Amino acid sequence: MRWDALFDDMESQFAEADRLALDSEINERARAEMVSLPLEHRLRAAVGCRIAVYLLCGESARGELRHAGADALVLDEGQHQVLIPYAAAARYVGLGRHALPENSQVRRSIGLAHSLRGLARDRAELSVTIAGGAGAQRLAGVIDRVGRDYIDLASVTPGEVRRSRSVGEVSAIPFTALAMIRSSKAG
Repeated sequence: MRWDALFDDMESQFAEADRLALDSEINERARAEMVSLPLEHRLRAAVGCRIAVYLLCGESARGELRHAGADALVLDEGQHQVLIPYAAAARYVGLGRHALPENSQVRRSIGLAHSLRGLARDRAELSVTIAGGAGAQRLAGVIDRVGRDYIDLASVTPGEVRRSRSVGEVSAIPFTALAMIRSSKAG
């Protein structure tokens, strides 16, 4: 009977060692997988969730994450939608631990410029927050033109239709200075 107890004890020690080795291997593989995981995959997995985005310029936006693209996201704030380039974000709050890669090559290729061209085409009235050394600055206007790495924003009085006589000035704004673009929701 003593021998049975001794062998049972040794068998349980070996089983526990095997379980610990397997747990260790699983944890190591999970850590290795996290190294290659881009932030946009984490954001894509949070679509439909409420998150907060704190920007490098000191501003922030909160709302339901509606879209996580190649280099920008869209938040729904209720009356407005906010387009935020990933490069403008300092941190995100409210992301889960899951990740979701984009399998569509077409969707992977749609970047910030595509979104901005859509806003320009719609002649949407916008509030554009730009980041600079002195903090954030807000401009109201309509995107006239989208270049490879900049937009031309025609400053107009909010509520006025963009006409040449109603334009106060046109600013060329590099994509790198864009912190967030807020537009009213259609309908």
